[in-house]
Amino acid sequence: MNHNNTLHLIILQPTDVLFFRDGRPMEGSLPGYTAAWPLPNVINHALHAALHRAGVSKVHLHRHGRSGQYSDDRDRKFGCLATAGPFPLKIPNEKNNLSQIKWYLPRACDTQLSDSLKVTHLPVEGNWRETSSLPSPLKYAVASIVPPTKETTNKKWISSEAYHSYLTNSPDSLDPNDLLADSEIADLESTIGIAIDPSTGTTGHGETEGKFYIANYLRLRENFRMGVFAQAVDKEAGDLIQALFKDEPQSIIVGGHQRLCTAQSTDAPQPLPLPIGLHRKGDFNKLPTGKYAVKWVLLSPAIWPAIPENQSEGIKPHPGGWLPNWVCPDTGSVLLKAGNTDRQKDESRDAWRKRVRGLPAIHARLVAALVPKPIVVTGWALPNDADRPEGGAKSTHLAVPPGAVYYFEADSAEAAAELAAALNWHGDTDGIAIKTRRSTLLGEKGYGLGVCGTWQVYRPDRSDRSNPSH
Repeated sequence: MNHNNTLHLIILQPTDVLFFRDGRPMEGSLPGYTAAWPLPNVINHALHAALHRAGVSKVHLHRHGRSGQYSDDRDRKFGCLATAGPFPLKIPNEKNNLSQIKWYLPRACDTQLSDSLKVTHLPVEGNWRETSSLPSPLKYAVASIVPPTKETTNKKWISSEAYHSYLTNSPDSLDPNDLLADSEIADLESTIGIAIDPSTGTTGHGETEGKFYIANYLRLRENFRMGVFAQAVDKEAGDLIQALFKDEPQSIIVGGHQRLCTAQSTDAPQPLPLPIGLHRKGDFNKLPTGKYAVKWVLLSPAIWPAIPENQSEGIKPHPGGWLPNWVCPDTGSVLLKAGNTDRQKDESRDAWRKRVRGLPAIHARLVAALVPKPIVVTGWALPNDADRPEGGAKSTHLAVPPGAVYYFEADSAEAAAELAAALNWHGDTDGIAIKTRRSTLLGEKGYGLGVCGTWQVYRPDRSDRSNPSH
Protein backbone atom coordinates (compact mmCIF):
# COMPACT_ATOMS: atom_id res chain seq x y z
CA MET A 1 0.00 0.00 0.00
CA ASN A 2 1.86 3.05 -1.27
CA HIS A 3 0.59 6.45 -0.30
CA ASN A 4 -0.49 8.60 -3.25
CA ASN A 5 -3.35 10.61 -1.74
CA THR A 6 -5.70 7.64 -2.05
CA LEU A 7 -5.25 6.15 1.42
CA HIS A 8 -8.45 6.49 3.45
CA LEU A 9 -9.27 6.19 7.13
CA ILE A 10 -12.56 4.36 7.66
CA ILE A 11 -14.18 4.63 11.10
CA LEU A 12 -16.68 1.88 11.89
CA GLN A 13 -19.37 2.36 14.55
CA PRO A 14 -21.47 -0.77 15.24
CA THR A 15 -25.22 -0.23 15.35
CA ASP A 16 -25.65 -3.43 17.39
CA VAL A 17 -23.55 -6.18 18.91
CA LEU A 18 -21.03 -7.84 16.56
CA PHE A 19 -20.48 -11.53 15.93
CA PHE A 20 -17.06 -12.89 14.96
CA ARG A 21 -16.07 -16.54 14.96
CA ASP A 22 -13.42 -18.86 13.62
CA GLY A 23 -13.78 -22.40 12.30
CA ARG A 24 -13.81 -24.13 15.68
CA PRO A 25 -17.05 -25.83 16.77
CA MET A 26 -19.95 -23.98 18.39
CA GLU A 27 -21.53 -26.88 20.25
CA GLY A 28 -22.46 -27.33 23.88
CA SER A 29 -20.16 -25.21 26.01
CA LEU A 30 -17.86 -24.28 23.11
CA PRO A 31 -18.45 -20.65 22.04
CA GLY A 32 -16.37 -20.85 18.85
CA TYR A 33 -14.32 -17.84 20.02
CA THR A 34 -17.01 -15.54 18.68
CA ALA A 35 -16.26 -12.36 20.63
CA ALA A 36 -12.58 -11.78 19.99
CA TRP A 37 -11.40 -8.55 18.39
CA PRO A 38 -12.02 -9.00 14.62
CA LEU A 39 -9.16 -10.29 12.50
CA PRO A 40 -7.91 -8.07 9.65
CA ASN A 41 -9.36 -10.29 6.91
CA VAL A 42 -12.89 -9.91 8.37
CA ILE A 43 -12.92 -6.16 7.78
CA ASN A 44 -11.29 -6.55 4.37
CA HIS A 45 -14.01 -9.01 3.34
CA ALA A 46 -16.69 -6.63 4.63
CA LEU A 47 -15.38 -3.78 2.44
CA HIS A 48 -15.00 -6.14 -0.51
CA ALA A 49 -18.64 -7.24 -0.15
CA ALA A 50 -19.75 -3.61 0.22
CA LEU A 51 -18.11 -2.76 -3.12
CA HIS A 52 -20.03 -5.61 -4.74
CA ARG A 53 -23.33 -4.48 -3.20
CA ALA A 54 -22.70 -0.91 -4.33
CA GLY A 55 -22.68 -2.09 -7.94
CA VAL A 56 -19.41 -0.37 -8.87
CA SER A 57 -18.95 -1.14 -12.58
CA LYS A 58 -16.33 -0.75 -15.31
CA VAL A 59 -13.52 -2.06 -13.14
CA HIS A 60 -10.40 -4.03 -13.99
CA LEU A 61 -11.09 -7.79 -13.78
CA HIS A 62 -8.70 -10.35 -12.30
CA ARG A 63 -8.39 -14.11 -12.65
CA HIS A 64 -9.45 -16.57 -9.98
CA GLY A 65 -6.88 -18.84 -8.37
CA ARG A 66 -3.94 -19.14 -6.04
CA SER A 67 -0.47 -20.69 -5.72
CA GLY A 68 0.26 -20.14 -9.41
CA GLN A 69 -2.93 -21.88 -10.61
CA TYR A 70 -5.29 -19.43 -12.25
CA SER A 71 -8.34 -19.71 -14.45
CA ASP A 72 -8.48 -18.19 -17.92
CA ASP A 73 -11.60 -16.20 -17.13
CA ARG A 74 -11.22 -12.69 -15.75
CA ASP A 75 -14.26 -12.24 -13.54
CA ARG A 76 -12.89 -11.29 -10.14
CA LYS A 77 -13.46 -7.68 -9.11
CA PHE A 78 -11.74 -5.36 -6.64
CA GLY A 79 -8.43 -7.18 -6.41
CA CYS A 80 -6.75 -3.83 -5.74
CA LEU A 81 -8.33 -3.50 -2.28
CA ALA A 82 -5.73 -3.33 0.50
CA THR A 83 -6.51 -2.66 4.15
CA ALA A 84 -4.78 -2.31 7.52
CA GLY A 85 -6.61 -2.76 10.80
CA PRO A 86 -8.98 -2.72 12.54
CA PHE A 87 -7.56 -1.00 15.61
CA PRO A 88 -9.58 0.34 18.57
CA LEU A 89 -10.18 4.10 18.51
CA LYS A 90 -11.33 6.18 21.45
CA ILE A 91 -13.48 9.13 20.43
CA PRO A 92 -13.56 12.03 22.91
CA ASN A 93 -16.73 13.53 21.42
CA GLU A 94 -19.42 12.79 18.86
CA LYS A 95 -17.83 14.92 16.13
CA ASN A 96 -15.05 12.40 15.39
CA ASN A 97 -12.35 15.05 15.60
CA LEU A 98 -9.38 13.23 14.07
CA SER A 99 -6.85 15.29 16.00
CA GLN A 100 -8.31 14.06 19.31
CA ILE A 101 -8.80 10.37 18.47
CA LYS A 102 -6.70 8.02 20.59
CA TRP A 103 -5.45 4.88 18.82
CA TYR A 104 -4.73 1.61 20.59
CA LEU A 105 -2.47 -1.26 19.52
CA PRO A 106 -1.94 -4.80 20.86
CA ARG A 107 0.58 -4.86 23.68
CA ALA A 108 4.05 -6.32 23.09
CA CYS A 109 4.67 -9.63 24.88
CA ASP A 110 7.95 -8.51 26.44
CA THR A 111 6.23 -6.04 28.76
CA GLN A 112 4.00 -7.72 31.34
CA LEU A 113 3.62 -5.24 34.22
CA SER A 114 0.08 -4.01 34.85
CA ASP A 115 0.77 -0.28 35.06
CA SER A 116 4.09 0.06 33.29
CA LEU A 117 5.66 -0.53 29.89
CA LYS A 118 9.03 -1.47 31.33
CA VAL A 119 10.58 -4.39 29.46
CA THR A 120 10.14 -7.56 31.53
CA HIS A 121 11.59 -10.17 29.14
CA LEU A 122 14.97 -10.26 27.41
CA PRO A 123 17.20 -12.78 25.59
CA VAL A 124 19.46 -14.35 28.21
CA GLU A 125 23.17 -14.88 27.69
CA GLY A 126 24.24 -18.51 27.68
CA ASN A 127 24.86 -21.61 25.58
CA TRP A 128 21.17 -22.45 25.27
CA ARG A 129 21.36 -24.62 22.17
CA GLU A 130 23.33 -27.27 24.07
CA THR A 131 21.57 -27.04 27.41
CA SER A 132 17.89 -26.76 26.40
CA SER A 133 15.33 -27.70 23.74
CA LEU A 134 15.58 -24.29 22.09
CA PRO A 135 14.46 -24.78 18.47
CA SER A 136 16.68 -24.09 15.51
CA PRO A 137 17.82 -21.51 14.50
CA LEU A 138 17.53 -19.58 17.78
CA LYS A 139 20.60 -18.70 19.84
CA TYR A 140 19.16 -17.23 23.06
CA ALA A 141 16.26 -18.16 25.30
CA VAL A 142 13.94 -15.32 26.35
CA ALA A 143 13.21 -15.14 30.07
CA SER A 144 11.60 -12.83 32.58
CA ILE A 145 13.97 -10.39 34.29
CA VAL A 146 11.53 -9.36 37.03
CA PRO A 147 10.71 -11.31 40.22
CA PRO A 148 8.13 -14.08 39.72
CA THR A 149 4.52 -13.32 40.57
CA LYS A 150 1.12 -14.91 40.11
CA GLU A 151 -0.34 -11.63 38.92
CA THR A 152 -0.71 -11.17 35.18
CA THR A 153 -1.75 -8.01 33.39
CA ASN A 154 -5.09 -7.88 31.63
CA LYS A 155 -4.31 -4.56 29.99
CA LYS A 156 -3.64 -5.88 26.51
CA TRP A 157 -3.94 -2.58 24.63
CA ILE A 158 -1.60 0.41 24.66
CA SER A 159 -2.01 3.78 23.00
CA SER A 160 0.04 4.75 19.98
CA GLU A 161 1.79 7.45 22.02
CA ALA A 162 2.70 4.96 24.74
CA TYR A 163 3.99 2.55 22.11
CA HIS A 164 6.53 5.16 21.09
CA SER A 165 7.67 5.40 24.71
CA TYR A 166 8.01 1.62 24.85
CA LEU A 167 10.10 1.49 21.65
CA THR A 168 12.45 4.22 22.86
CA ASN A 169 12.83 2.67 26.36
CA SER A 170 11.23 5.65 28.13
CA PRO A 171 8.16 3.98 29.67
CA ASP A 172 7.68 6.14 32.75
CA SER A 173 5.65 9.00 31.25
CA LEU A 174 2.33 7.14 31.04
CA ASP A 175 -1.22 8.45 31.25
CA PRO A 176 -3.74 6.12 32.98
CA ASN A 177 -5.62 5.93 29.67
CA ASP A 178 -2.54 4.65 27.82
CA LEU A 179 -3.16 1.07 29.02
CA LEU A 180 -6.55 -0.59 28.57
CA ALA A 181 -8.08 -4.00 29.18
CA ASP A 182 -10.49 -5.68 26.77
CA SER A 183 -13.38 -4.91 29.12
CA GLU A 184 -12.66 -1.17 28.87
CA ILE A 185 -13.09 -1.30 25.09
CA ALA A 186 -16.01 -3.70 24.72
CA ASP A 187 -18.43 -5.84 26.69
CA LEU A 188 -19.06 -9.54 26.12
CA GLU A 189 -22.65 -10.70 25.76
CA SER A 190 -23.62 -14.37 25.58
CA THR A 191 -26.76 -16.10 24.35
CA ILE A 192 -27.85 -19.73 24.10
CA GLY A 193 -29.23 -20.97 20.78
CA ILE A 194 -30.71 -24.12 19.29
CA ALA A 195 -29.05 -25.71 16.27
CA ILE A 196 -31.04 -25.54 13.01
CA ASP A 197 -30.77 -28.02 10.14
CA PRO A 198 -29.81 -25.81 7.15
CA SER A 199 -31.42 -28.17 4.61
CA THR A 200 -34.86 -28.24 6.25
CA GLY A 201 -34.87 -25.13 8.42
CA THR A 202 -36.11 -27.19 11.35
CA THR A 203 -34.69 -28.02 14.75
CA GLY A 204 -34.99 -30.87 17.22
CA HIS A 205 -34.91 -33.61 14.58
CA GLY A 206 -32.23 -35.71 12.94
CA GLU A 207 -28.68 -34.39 13.30
CA THR A 208 -29.81 -31.29 15.19
CA GLU A 209 -31.78 -33.15 17.85
CA GLY A 210 -30.79 -31.98 21.30
CA LYS A 211 -28.05 -29.65 20.00
CA PHE A 212 -27.53 -26.32 21.72
CA TYR A 213 -24.76 -23.77 21.39
CA ILE A 214 -23.39 -20.67 23.09
CA ALA A 215 -22.76 -17.54 21.02
CA ASN A 216 -20.70 -14.61 22.31
CA TYR A 217 -21.25 -11.11 20.96
CA LEU A 218 -19.03 -8.04 21.12
CA ARG A 219 -20.57 -4.73 22.16
CA LEU A 220 -18.21 -1.77 21.81
CA ARG A 221 -18.44 0.85 24.52
CA GLU A 222 -20.05 4.14 23.58
CA ASN A 223 -16.86 6.10 22.89
CA PHE A 224 -14.97 3.38 21.01
CA ARG A 225 -14.84 2.67 17.28
CA MET A 226 -12.90 0.46 14.88
CA GLY A 227 -10.34 2.24 12.68
CA VAL A 228 -9.24 0.83 9.32
CA PHE A 229 -6.91 2.16 6.64
CA ALA A 230 -8.06 1.25 3.14
CA GLN A 231 -6.88 1.84 -0.40
CA ALA A 232 -8.37 0.58 -3.67
CA VAL A 233 -7.11 2.27 -6.82
CA ASP A 234 -8.55 0.47 -9.84
CA LYS A 235 -6.82 0.66 -13.23
CA GLU A 236 -10.07 1.66 -14.91
CA ALA A 237 -12.48 2.99 -12.27
CA GLY A 238 -10.00 4.96 -10.16
CA ASP A 239 -10.49 5.38 -6.40
CA LEU A 240 -13.03 2.71 -5.39
CA ILE A 241 -13.19 3.80 -1.73
CA GLN A 242 -14.24 7.26 -2.85
CA ALA A 243 -16.79 5.72 -5.23
CA LEU A 244 -18.20 3.57 -2.39
CA PHE A 245 -18.63 6.30 0.21
CA LYS A 246 -19.17 9.42 -1.91
CA ASP A 247 -18.35 11.54 1.15
CA GLU A 248 -21.38 10.14 2.98
CA PRO A 249 -21.68 7.63 5.85
CA GLN A 250 -22.56 4.13 4.68
CA SER A 251 -24.04 1.04 6.34
CA ILE A 252 -21.71 -1.95 5.98
CA ILE A 253 -22.26 -5.55 7.09
CA VAL A 254 -19.35 -6.66 9.28
CA GLY A 255 -18.84 -10.19 10.60
CA GLY A 256 -21.56 -12.82 10.94
CA HIS A 257 -25.33 -12.66 11.54
CA GLN A 258 -25.66 -9.67 9.16
CA ARG A 259 -24.55 -7.16 11.79
CA LEU A 260 -24.35 -3.55 10.59
CA CYS A 261 -21.78 -0.83 11.18
CA THR A 262 -22.05 2.81 10.19
CA ALA A 263 -18.87 3.53 8.24
CA GLN A 264 -17.42 6.98 7.66
CA SER A 265 -14.50 7.62 5.31
CA THR A 266 -11.99 10.44 5.34
CA ASP A 267 -8.48 11.04 4.04
CA ALA A 268 -5.90 9.28 6.18
CA PRO A 269 -4.07 11.73 8.49
CA GLN A 270 -0.42 12.49 7.87
CA PRO A 271 1.65 11.05 9.36
CA LEU A 272 -0.41 7.94 10.06
CA PRO A 273 -1.35 7.58 13.75
CA LEU A 274 0.49 4.27 14.20
CA PRO A 275 3.71 3.90 16.25
CA ILE A 276 6.89 4.76 14.37
CA GLY A 277 9.64 2.17 14.69
CA LEU A 278 13.35 2.86 15.11
CA HIS A 279 15.02 3.04 11.69
CA ARG A 280 18.20 5.12 11.87
CA LYS A 281 21.73 3.78 12.31
CA GLY A 282 22.22 5.37 15.71
CA ASP A 283 18.99 3.92 17.16
CA PHE A 284 20.19 0.38 17.83
CA ASN A 285 22.19 -0.95 20.78
CA LYS A 286 25.61 -2.48 20.22
CA LEU A 287 25.77 -5.89 21.87
CA PRO A 288 28.78 -7.40 23.72
CA THR A 289 29.34 -9.57 20.63
CA GLY A 290 29.87 -6.47 18.49
CA LYS A 291 26.56 -7.01 16.69
CA TYR A 292 23.68 -4.51 16.63
CA ALA A 293 20.34 -5.37 18.24
CA VAL A 294 17.06 -5.03 16.30
CA LYS A 295 13.73 -6.03 17.86
CA TRP A 296 10.64 -6.48 15.67
CA VAL A 297 7.15 -6.43 17.26
CA LEU A 298 4.02 -7.46 15.39
CA LEU A 299 1.12 -4.99 15.37
CA SER A 300 -1.14 -7.37 13.44
CA PRO A 301 -1.16 -11.16 13.00
CA ALA A 302 1.18 -12.83 10.50
CA ILE A 303 0.86 -16.12 8.60
CA TRP A 304 3.97 -18.04 7.54
CA PRO A 305 2.94 -21.33 5.90
CA ALA A 306 5.05 -24.45 5.56
CA ILE A 307 6.75 -24.50 2.15
CA PRO A 308 7.56 -27.85 0.51
CA GLU A 309 10.78 -28.35 -1.43
CA ASN A 310 10.68 -27.77 -5.18
CA GLN A 311 14.04 -28.58 -6.70
CA SER A 312 13.00 -27.67 -10.25
CA GLU A 313 12.31 -24.09 -9.16
CA GLY A 314 15.12 -23.92 -6.61
CA ILE A 315 12.74 -23.67 -3.64
CA LYS A 316 14.04 -25.02 -0.35
CA PRO A 317 11.70 -26.42 2.31
CA HIS A 318 10.63 -24.18 5.18
CA PRO A 319 8.64 -25.15 8.31
CA GLY A 320 6.77 -21.84 8.59
CA GLY A 321 4.54 -21.58 11.65
CA TRP A 322 6.17 -19.25 14.18
CA LEU A 323 9.28 -18.85 11.98
CA PRO A 324 9.05 -16.20 9.23
CA ASN A 325 9.49 -17.54 5.71
CA TRP A 326 12.11 -14.85 5.10
CA VAL A 327 14.39 -16.35 7.80
CA CYS A 328 16.60 -19.33 6.95
CA PRO A 329 15.41 -22.24 9.15
CA ASP A 330 18.95 -23.64 9.45
CA THR A 331 21.10 -20.58 10.13
CA GLY A 332 18.59 -17.87 11.09
CA SER A 333 19.98 -15.58 8.36
CA VAL A 334 17.59 -12.93 7.13
CA LEU A 335 16.75 -13.59 3.48
CA LEU A 336 15.37 -10.12 2.79
CA LYS A 337 17.23 -7.89 0.36
CA ALA A 338 18.89 -4.55 1.06
CA GLY A 339 18.27 -1.61 -1.23
CA ASN A 340 15.26 -0.48 -3.25
CA THR A 341 12.92 -3.46 -3.61
CA ASP A 342 9.91 -1.42 -4.77
CA ARG A 343 8.66 -2.13 -8.27
CA GLN A 344 9.26 0.88 -10.47
CA LYS A 345 6.51 2.50 -12.54
CA ASP A 346 7.54 1.15 -15.98
CA GLU A 347 9.26 -2.01 -14.72
CA SER A 348 7.87 -5.36 -15.85
CA ARG A 349 7.17 -7.98 -13.20
CA ASP A 350 9.91 -10.28 -14.52
CA ALA A 351 12.46 -7.45 -14.68
CA TRP A 352 11.54 -6.36 -11.17
CA ARG A 353 11.96 -9.86 -9.75
CA LYS A 354 15.28 -10.31 -11.52
CA ARG A 355 16.57 -6.98 -10.18
CA VAL A 356 15.50 -7.80 -6.59
CA ARG A 357 17.15 -11.24 -6.76
CA GLY A 358 20.40 -9.51 -7.67
CA LEU A 359 20.35 -7.22 -4.63
CA PRO A 360 22.57 -8.11 -1.64
CA ALA A 361 20.97 -9.80 1.39
CA ILE A 362 20.69 -7.95 4.68
CA HIS A 363 23.50 -9.09 7.00
CA ALA A 364 21.48 -10.06 10.05
CA ARG A 365 20.15 -13.20 11.72
CA LEU A 366 17.31 -14.17 14.03
CA VAL A 367 18.63 -15.12 17.48
CA ALA A 368 15.57 -15.21 19.78
CA ALA A 369 11.78 -15.03 19.72
CA LEU A 370 8.90 -14.53 22.14
CA VAL A 371 5.77 -15.92 20.48
CA PRO A 372 2.37 -16.51 22.18
CA LYS A 373 -0.16 -19.19 21.21
CA PRO A 374 -1.36 -19.00 17.60
CA ILE A 375 -4.62 -17.55 16.30
CA VAL A 376 -6.86 -19.75 14.13
CA VAL A 377 -7.67 -18.13 10.77
CA THR A 378 -10.37 -19.74 8.64
CA GLY A 379 -12.84 -18.74 5.96
CA TRP A 380 -15.36 -19.85 3.36
CA ALA A 381 -14.91 -19.69 -0.41
CA LEU A 382 -17.49 -19.39 -3.15
CA PRO A 383 -17.23 -21.83 -6.09
CA ASN A 384 -14.75 -20.98 -8.87
CA ASP A 385 -13.34 -22.86 -11.85
CA ALA A 386 -9.68 -22.53 -10.90
CA ASP A 387 -9.21 -24.37 -7.62
CA ARG A 388 -12.57 -24.70 -5.83
CA PRO A 389 -15.30 -25.82 -8.28
CA GLU A 390 -17.65 -26.56 -5.37
CA GLY A 391 -16.53 -23.85 -2.96
CA GLY A 392 -16.40 -24.68 0.72
CA ALA A 393 -14.14 -24.14 3.68
CA LYS A 394 -10.77 -22.49 3.08
CA SER A 395 -7.55 -23.84 4.49
CA THR A 396 -7.11 -23.32 8.21
CA HIS A 397 -4.03 -21.28 9.12
CA LEU A 398 -2.36 -20.75 12.47
CA ALA A 399 -1.30 -17.11 12.63
CA VAL A 400 1.32 -15.62 14.93
CA PRO A 401 -0.63 -13.14 17.08
CA PRO A 402 0.13 -9.43 17.40
CA GLY A 403 2.53 -8.62 20.22
CA ALA A 404 4.99 -11.37 19.26
CA VAL A 405 8.61 -10.22 19.48
CA TYR A 406 11.52 -11.29 17.25
CA TYR A 407 15.14 -10.48 18.15
CA PHE A 408 17.84 -10.01 15.50
CA GLU A 409 21.60 -9.43 15.48
CA ALA A 410 22.83 -7.25 12.61
CA ASP A 411 26.49 -7.24 11.55
CA SER A 412 26.74 -3.44 11.49
CA ALA A 413 24.77 -0.29 12.28
CA GLU A 414 24.11 0.08 8.55
CA ALA A 415 22.74 -3.48 8.37
CA ALA A 416 20.52 -2.78 11.40
CA ALA A 417 19.04 0.26 9.64
CA GLU A 418 18.52 -1.80 6.47
CA LEU A 419 16.74 -4.52 8.46
CA ALA A 420 14.52 -1.96 10.20
CA ALA A 421 13.62 -0.41 6.83
CA ALA A 422 12.60 -3.86 5.60
CA LEU A 423 10.52 -4.70 8.71
CA ASN A 424 8.87 -1.44 9.83
CA TRP A 425 5.37 -0.96 8.44
CA HIS A 426 6.50 2.50 7.31
CA GLY A 427 9.87 1.41 5.88
CA ASP A 428 12.49 4.09 6.40
CA THR A 429 9.94 6.93 6.21
CA ASP A 430 8.51 8.93 9.11
CA GLY A 431 5.13 7.22 8.91
CA ILE A 432 3.58 8.75 5.80
CA ALA A 433 2.78 5.41 4.11
CA ILE A 434 2.18 1.73 4.80
CA LYS A 435 5.06 0.26 2.84
CA THR A 436 5.78 -3.15 4.36
CA ARG A 437 3.66 -6.18 5.28
CA ARG A 438 5.84 -9.12 6.28
CA SER A 439 3.17 -11.83 6.31
CA THR A 440 3.57 -14.42 3.53
CA LEU A 441 -0.22 -14.76 3.27
CA LEU A 442 -3.00 -12.14 3.49
CA GLY A 443 -0.63 -9.17 3.57
CA GLU A 444 -3.07 -7.13 1.46
CA LYS A 445 -5.70 -7.79 4.15
CA GLY A 446 -3.59 -6.21 6.90
CA TYR A 447 -1.47 -9.11 8.15
CA GLY A 448 2.24 -8.70 8.94
CA LEU A 449 2.44 -5.08 10.14
CA GLY A 450 5.24 -4.50 12.64
CA VAL A 451 7.59 -1.95 14.21
CA CYS A 452 11.23 -2.12 15.25
CA GLY A 453 12.90 -1.33 18.53
CA THR A 454 16.18 -2.41 20.09
CA TRP A 455 17.23 -4.74 22.91
CA GLN A 456 20.13 -5.80 25.12
CA VAL A 457 21.15 -9.31 26.10
CA TYR A 458 20.45 -10.02 29.76
CA ARG A 459 23.50 -11.14 31.75
CA PRO A 460 22.21 -12.07 35.24
CA ASP A 461 25.71 -12.53 36.67
CA ARG A 462 27.01 -9.15 35.45
CA SER A 463 26.87 -5.69 36.96
CA ASP A 464 24.51 -4.33 34.26
CA ARG A 465 21.54 -6.44 35.42
CA SER A 466 19.98 -3.47 37.22
CA ASN A 467 19.33 -1.73 33.90
CA PRO A 468 18.79 -4.51 31.37
CA SER A 469 16.76 -2.54 28.86
CA HIS A 470 19.51 -0.08 27.95
